[in-house]
Amino acid sequence: MSTHTQTTPNRLIDNFGRQVDYVRLSVTDRCDFRCVYCMNEDTTFLKREQILSLEEIYEVARQFVSLGVKRIRLTGGEPLVRPNVMWLIRQIGALEGLDELTMTTNGSQLTRFAKEMKEAGVRRLNVSLDTLQPARFEEMTRRDKLSQVLEGIDAACAAGFERIKLNTVVQSGRNDDELEALLDYARDRKIDISYIEEMPLGEVRTRDLAHTYLGNDALLERLQERYTLIPSAEATGGPSRYYRIPEEATRVGFISPHSHNFCSTCNRVRVTVEGRLLLCLGNEHSMDLKAILRRYPGEPEKLRQALLDSMALKPERHHFSLTEEPQVLRFMNMTGG
Repeated sequence: MSTHTQTTPNRLIDNFGRQVDYVRLSVTDRCDFRCVYCMNEDTTFLKREQILSLEEIYEVARQFVSLGVKRIRLTGGEPLVRPNVMWLIRQIGALEGLDELTMTTNGSQLTRFAKEMKEAGVRRLNVSLDTLQPARFEEMTRRDKLSQVLEGIDAACAAGFERIKLNTVVQSGRNDDELEALLDYARDRKIDISYIEEMPLGEVRTRDLAHTYLGNDALLERLQERYTLIPSAEATGGPSRYYRIPEEATRVGFISPHSHNFCSTCNRVRVTVEGRLLLCLGNEHSMDLKAILRRYPGEPEKLRQALLDSMALKPERHHFSLTEEPQVLRFMNMTGG
């Protein structure tokens, strides 16, 4: 008689041998900005019963960590506009086995929350900032709040996070004349910056991506005319390729879903605020975790098994086009940054 017993898997490994150890959790689809590449001005937000409760989001995080996830990033919409979000931050920050809790924010609420977030266990912050010009900021975000964001970044610097990084979505003809100014702003504060190629997600009728798209190879070449940028092997768990300026603290990153497809090393999944587990940002492969949470309350093993099963759905790669209609018809505020 065989004495072999089958053990329950305790790691999230997909069909291509990639281990998922990084999860982005959206805590709200709401935001106090209306960035033109993220959502429409008249976006309709989800009703309360349609979204995961804070307790449900925490349970999702807890099960992911039990399956070997080491990094969790909280996103939105704007995560800090969700009522009582600090409760969730403290709960996730205390999970045993989690190496790093981070957040992506638009910066508007950091003067209020930065110190408390740092104390609750948030180690790194990504702050979206596409321009330093007030009029342009208002045009891009449809809100006149640049000074509030810059004050928030200063508050975050004062709070003492391990690292702070600016995320800049580069659009030709819209903000590409400010790339050096944004880098100098980051250098002055000894924080990092990543330049991000715009992605064809959601309805893009308001813009022509083939004309606004600016590839990171051209951008790197341009920056190297002014700065000495040395390739770095550093990584933060995400898709940025980093460069260093000698003798300076600032790292310069490039996130390039078009020109440098990073699918082969993809170690991350996303959970939308509706509870959809997205296995790929550029595909619609997903699993409905909310249905499982509400069908089996008090049975965390059902959720755990669903997360293990979901690995079979993770595709090998995404395919983005600059000219075709987008295949993914959700806005970034629905996806989680």
